[in-house]
Amino acid sequence: MMQKNKRKDAQGHILKTREYQRPDGRYSYSYNDWSGKRRCVYAKTLKELRQKEKKIQDELNAGISPGMADRITLNELYDRYIQQKYDLKASTKAVYQYMYDRFVRPSFGNRIIGKIRYSDVKNFYYSLILENGLHANTIDSLHAQLHPAFTMAIRDGILSQNPCTGVTREIKRSHVWEDNTRHALSRAEQDRFMEFVQKEKCCERWAPILTVLLGTGLRIGECLALRWEDLDMDNRIINVRLSLANRQFGKGHAEKHISTPKTSSGMRTVPMLDEVYEAFLKEQEMQRRTGGCRETIDGYSGFVFVNKNGNAYSPPSINRAIERIRIACNKEELENALQEGREPLLIPHFSAHHLRHTFCTRMVENEINVAILREIMGHRALATTLEVYTTVSNEKKRESMLSLKGKII
Repeated sequence: MMQKNKRKDAQGHILKTREYQRPDGRYSYSYNDWSGKRRCVYAKTLKELRQKEKKIQDELNAGISPGMADRITLNELYDRYIQQKYDLKASTKAVYQYMYDRFVRPSFGNRIIGKIRYSDVKNFYYSLILENGLHANTIDSLHAQLHPAFTMAIRDGILSQNPCTGVTREIKRSHVWEDNTRHALSRAEQDRFMEFVQKEKCCERWAPILTVLLGTGLRIGECLALRWEDLDMDNRIINVRLSLANRQFGKGHAEKHISTPKTSSGMRTVPMLDEVYEAFLKEQEMQRRTGGCRETIDGYSGFVFVNKNGNAYSPPSINRAIERIRIACNKEELENALQEGREPLLIPHFSAHHLRHTFCTRMVENEINVAILREIMGHRALATTLEVYTTVSNEKKRESMLSLKGKII
């Protein structure tokens, strides 16, 4: 039997199945990808072609779509990922996209995913910290988007490993990582600030909402979304049902939107302290003079906290007010301390969310049942309450230790 003639290239090298030499001298190799679509790769030499063949076969054997990782940018992968996040609330999704568009898309997002390595991700995160001055929680938030996007590529058979895995763990061990955890105000700082708010005429319209924030532990969005129908004044109960947030629409443009809490645990009731009850009555009285709420957001109206024009506040407006009051309070304290020949008690920068931490810290200091505290705070897991809100003041620690005198040793 005659042996079948084997195909050869111009140099006399035997060509394997699906290998070809083109008229221009280049080599090609054809194969079927994971979806059955026929594809070709090209090379100048037979040696280079066979290196590409080996990579293709290795990827096919590993269940990976050959070459796709070298055709997709991170921006394309992210857009595909975020479009499929149907479980995200619209406001949360808008924040995620805004952060990605601002910090990733213009530069790092243009990289081909198949060429992104662990060291590339690490260098990118370091540049955001050292050159852009981003804080730890911003890096964590970006990482929480990039890591699952790459994981999706692995599950889709595009990549074999995730270049983000372990990056933040390594960076957090370095000296450049500064964990900007929000800390509660001390009892002295809290008292100083609220005394100033209560006595100054310029703070009159801010006193009720600051009292409610400090006396309930509500998130700022939950507080701003409160409507009068959510308050049971007879039984002194707050029904937390909604949340107000600013949704970003391009650079410098945001709109207020109403949504339900992220989890079912966010839907809850919170008892009113006497001070909180009085704050609602004070706000009610002020609105009688100004005409009350005149704004409707996503079909909701009758908001408890509104400005002089009858519009609901946005979260940034409350934080700006807090900062103005803090600066004025510290200025007065500096002047008083100088006259009295003592060290001033200056209040550090804080936001509305710090008041939530402060409320929870005061509750912990007064030894409230942690399971009850979890329900009041609206945490889904008890671990969140235990891990995030168990900081107590040095004064309270000292009191607790003194109460054990003679009981331990």
